[in-house]
Amino acid sequence: MRTFLAILVCRILTVIGKLVGKGTSLPGGYALKVCPDILRRLKKPPVIIAVTGSNGKTSTVEMIAAVLRANGKTVAYNVEGSNQIEGVTTMMLNSCTWGGKMKQDVLLIESDERYTKFTFKWFHPTHYVITNLYRDQLTRNAHPDWVFDAIKESVFEDTKLLLNADDPTVSLFGQGRQDVVWFGLDHNAYDSKEFSGAYHDGAFCPLCGKPMEYEYYHFNHVGQYACTACGFKRNPTDYSVTEVDLDQSRIVINGKDEIRLAFKSIYNIYNILATYAICDQIGIPTEKAAQVTSNYILKNGRYIEFTLGQHPGTFLISKHENSVSYDMSFRYAAMQKEHCSVVVIVDAVSRKYFTSETSWLWDIHFDWLKENHVKQVYLCGKYCNDLALRLSFSQVPTDKLRVFEDIDAACEELRAHGSEHLYAVTCFSDRMKFLSNVTVK
Repeated sequence: MRTFLAILVCRILTVIGKLVGKGTSLPGGYALKVCPDILRRLKKPPVIIAVTGSNGKTSTVEMIAAVLRANGKTVAYNVEGSNQIEGVTTMMLNSCTWGGKMKQDVLLIESDERYTKFTFKWFHPTHYVITNLYRDQLTRNAHPDWVFDAIKESVFEDTKLLLNADDPTVSLFGQGRQDVVWFGLDHNAYDSKEFSGAYHDGAFCPLCGKPMEYEYYHFNHVGQYACTACGFKRNPTDYSVTEVDLDQSRIVINGKDEIRLAFKSIYNIYNILATYAICDQIGIPTEKAAQVTSNYILKNGRYIEFTLGQHPGTFLISKHENSVSYDMSFRYAAMQKEHCSVVVIVDAVSRKYFTSETSWLWDIHFDWLKENHVKQVYLCGKYCNDLALRLSFSQVPTDKLRVFEDIDAACEELRAHGSEHLYAVTCFSDRMKFLSNVTVK
């Protein structure tokens, strides 16, 4: 009876929530009050895939679902990205029968890093993808070592791990385990021999604390590493991006499957690689995974093309308080080698917490924007002066900077002048403040 009541409460509140524009996590929250162990009681599919990490969860899950569906599999997953236990509960209860049976072939879960231990207390994934661990929201996750400890409580012996071998902290999850699948990028032309960034979380071994040496960096602390003392090092990979050609928008995985890139970002490559690996692990032919992910355009709003006046533009979602996310967006703009301007918006630091904490701006590597082809950098929103102060300590020339507290005013100036490509970089909390001023393609 409790199972039925929890499902009933969830579905009623979901209908009401849709009418008022909410309903992804609240219904599950009330269902858990009715039946706290409802996730244990549900009869789940034989394949349960979980994806977590600091960045790339939503995009990876979307692509996994697309590959599975294209190959005739039925999938239940949190489409809207509500990835804490309440949101996962809402998704699962809306995907099962009234008797609590999920009839889909695959249960696919995007899980918030900090909440994995709560969700997977009641059941264990059959396959667990961990993408990366970076410094993140100060109000929630902060340092990757803390996030590692939170995720570790959700890792069980009966789960097959798929780990990013290029991230030393993620690799720790594989210590002492035999049944681990490793994925990563081979050395390529876009790597750097020297570290570039505002901080280096891979400078010391996460196992023994002694200095680490890198043969090369893909970005930030992600690359080919080895501890100088204890022997901890990057694992050989089962799934490798063996060729990368961003100019031609293509990669090759395991030397055989070519995938075309709709979005020429190293981040996107890792998401595609993780998708390829997990789909192969559950029996989808690799050529099918390559076919679906080739030229795949994400539908989750992370990458949007727009026009503003005479400017063509690209909108890049980058989480506030997540410096690597910003680094990769700025790197993307810098690597295009076309005349452009960059709009950076920080107007509300968090969607969920009131905070004016902006120390995370000092962790961002703004020097990507010093390139000559970046004409101007527009610093917008309530924290425009915090941005301006931070950039005054960067290598970006001050005459490139335009400071606007009023986002609409910045858009009006851009609408009236110029035709260079625009890259707009901000968080979900601020995206509509910009997108309401442009024409989305």
